[in-house]
Amino acid sequence: MSDAVLPSTARLLLARTARVQRDGRAPSLVAGVVRDGGLAWSTGRGDVPEPHTDVQYRLGSISKTVTAVAVLRLRDEGRVHLDDPLDRHVPGTPLGDRTVGQLLAHVAGAAAESPGAWWERAPGGSLADLQLAPEHVVLGAARRFHYSNLGFGLLGELVARLRGRSWEDVVRTEVLEPLGMTRTTPRPVAPAAEGRAVHPWADVVLPEPEHDAGVMAAAGQLWATLADLGRFAAFLLGDTGDVLDAATLEEMTVPAGVDSSAPGWSAYGLGVQVLRVDGCTLVGHGGSMPGFLAGVFVDRDEQTGAVSLANTTAGLDPLLPGLLADLRAAEPRVVEAWVPSRPPVPLECLGIWYWGPGPYALRALPGGLLHLGPLPGRAGRASRFARRDDGTWVGLDGYYAGEPLRIAEDHLDLGTFVFTRQPYDPDAPVPGGVDEGGWRA
Repeated sequence: MSDAVLPSTARLLLARTARVQRDGRAPSLVAGVVRDGGLAWSTGRGDVPEPHTDVQYRLGSISKTVTAVAVLRLRDEGRVHLDDPLDRHVPGTPLGDRTVGQLLAHVAGAAAESPGAWWERAPGGSLADLQLAPEHVVLGAARRFHYSNLGFGLLGELVARLRGRSWEDVVRTEVLEPLGMTRTTPRPVAPAAEGRAVHPWADVVLPEPEHDAGVMAAAGQLWATLADLGRFAAFLLGDTGDVLDAATLEEMTVPAGVDSSAPGWSAYGLGVQVLRVDGCTLVGHGGSMPGFLAGVFVDRDEQTGAVSLANTTAGLDPLLPGLLADLRAAEPRVVEAWVPSRPPVPLECLGIWYWGPGPYALRALPGGLLHLGPLPGRAGRASRFARRDDGTWVGLDGYYAGEPLRIAEDHLDLGTFVFTRQPYDPDAPVPGGVDEGGWRA
């Protein structure tokens, strides 16, 4: 348990949660905020046994993020590559030419749901039982984002085949237990909430079914407590332990196919949702199954998270962005003090460079990084860069992500763009040359 929030903050969080539970008519709702590695505040509303932090609810699609962690562990070990076609590891499906990375990011064009009875309300079987056919490929590869439960069922099968064990056993031993999430299980273990549907026009409820989803378990099978979900939020904030390398976690949070420099957007990385809300980037995942709604989202800049679990099929207004906004406003993060650090390049390399007539600033950042971007008030492209072993630099984000940067005495070479010390410097290797007449009125 981290340090508790202030009493005034607790009142704000409680008031917001209570209103969402009442207005959404959830039979029960548990929620909390995460800071400094654990729950800093939590509450249970409605019919929740005590302690409310130890009651299991179904996570739904938050299970996908756990599955993604298992896949990326295999990638980090060299057992699989994101550009591998599925057929290399799970042969015989109509999605065999789609890549592991495309499946993780929901851009493989796989059908949203598995064939047959609706998998969320009917027991599941093996991959062979699905009898996948060409019609279960609904879009071209990397054509557009298309959320696919089926795709994550296939990723769970990949994990099981490469490990030689069931998906459930792999995520338990490689992800959940190392994180201390001992109350997260594939099926409910008491105390656990019963899934409920609430009638739209009357205050009455109906029990929802619970079952083993079979091969589709990797898309939404897990159950967890608020305490365990809080621990997973701490994982997403960077407390990864030995489960995942910090750089791999950062890779998961990079949106696929969305310009993240835009002021507002909703995207998907590798097994995580990435949202831009009121100027803040939130990373995590929502979850829904018949009878349950769940969510875990973190603000990695503020180093805070919010979690919620409810036993209702539908009807709750969004809660977690509001909880994070309340916490940010009431108790803003106090950042570390600035201290001097040695730049990763000689000082004379830093400062103003020109792309054509446009001025850009190259500056050093903490952690041995460089940043190249337009001067304040000017439009232009900006990226951070990290040094490679060969002395060149590589873009980490923005337009120049993955692009090589070479620093010479009189110019920067960035993916064929040349930046010079003076606008269109005639002594630098400007592509196409510079007019011999020079600047004129």
